[in-house]
Amino acid sequence: MSEHNHTGLDEAASVASNTMQAVRTGKAISAAAKGAAAGGPYGAAIGAALSARKHIGKIAAAALVLLALPLLFILLLPGIIFGSLTDSGASGAAGQPILNDNAAITENVNQAAFAINQILGEGIENVQERIANDFAGTGGDHYEVVNPYEGDLISNANLFISQYCAAKELDFTSISLTDMEKILRAGLTHLYSFSRTMEMRTVPAEEDGEEDTLETWYIYTIRYNGEAYFADTIFALTDEQKRLAENYAENLSLFLGDGLFQYAPSTNTITALGDVRFTDGETEVIYFNQLDERYANQPYGTDHIGGYGCGPTSMAIVVSSLTGETVDPAQMAQWAYEHGYCAPGSGSYLSIVEGVSQAYGLSAESVPDLSPGELRQDLSSGHIFVALMGSGHFTSSGHFILLRGVTLDGKILVADPNSRERSLAAWDPEVILAELSQSRSSGAPLWRFSTLK
Repeated sequence: MSEHNHTGLDEAASVASNTMQAVRTGKAISAAAKGAAAGGPYGAAIGAALSARKHIGKIAAAALVLLALPLLFILLLPGIIFGSLTDSGASGAAGQPILNDNAAITENVNQAAFAINQILGEGIENVQERIANDFAGTGGDHYEVVNPYEGDLISNANLFISQYCAAKELDFTSISLTDMEKILRAGLTHLYSFSRTMEMRTVPAEEDGEEDTLETWYIYTIRYNGEAYFADTIFALTDEQKRLAENYAENLSLFLGDGLFQYAPSTNTITALGDVRFTDGETEVIYFNQLDERYANQPYGTDHIGGYGCGPTSMAIVVSSLTGETVDPAQMAQWAYEHGYCAPGSGSYLSIVEGVSQAYGLSAESVPDLSPGELRQDLSSGHIFVALMGSGHFTSSGHFILLRGVTLDGKILVADPNSRERSLAAWDPEVILAELSQSRSSGAPLWRFSTLK
């Protein structure tokens, strides 16, 4: 390669690197990002190439475009979250992109999440109407509805947004919250389905001498079909677009620090650990690892525990440690999937913590704001915590761990379902609290449990 070409590629690579840094840190927009604003997601790559055009030829420029593309996944999302990358943010400063304005980003994220939640609520009303119509044709006496989502409409808003954007990859200029709402509402009847069982119930006689009567009851159970179903039915995504959507969701979760994308980058299995118990905290903790060869390749919905199962593995640790009933990660993953807590391609819905707690007779108290001293005190009193971590020492995206005790010198003991090594280390409470997820959904990022002993 000539010196000119090498220099050009170095410059272009620097532009691409600066673009990603701008995306992740909110620093000044780069030339590549400006290209994206003018030409869509591929415009960034083109912008980078043009910035170096005086140094490189057509072949090098084409190579640069390919080089830059993996760095630009998040740039298809501006129509909903970031606006035009060159639009003014909340501060109104001309030429300063929303990307640099945390207040504007937060507002846009909240608007999108609110819109999705509203549509989910409409979906519940719709499925209840369908249930009523179905019952009308049964000839039964009564019916009841089992709604696992009452008071907690589970969804992965990031994945919904990302699927929508992936579907618009060839028409990115039409991306908008209004358009997304329209498409989601068009598929309202696909958000939830229901199953039906019938049973006979005895009604005791009101007076002596009268016979008991039998009534025919129909029990309807509502089930959330999930974003994966929606991707097929409404967005009609290709396999390539589905992978693209997952990348978008991961990048958005990384940017927001919400911990909603839970994936273990290292999924190499480890030798079966056997019966591992941590006894160095106030509460004895039964430990499981999602990479354990007994569980790693077991299914978690359409995914596997090794890559996406930190949620059910963490809850298996909680239930096994606090109830006296041993529930391993495979059993918990199956339960979580059957009860709608598996988020395909993303891990687990955050509501898995409260859902498992209710099912197993535990009390999970959301404590989003704790000081280091309060955390130490709670742990020394025998409480354990489930913590949703954001980017840092434990994960680059999102990850469930347990806080299980405190050392004599005030450091925190953890049970990390993805790393026995991290589970054997002691951590500064300031590090733990600083790296908690930014999400406040479903009680996140910190849930406190009391022992039953």
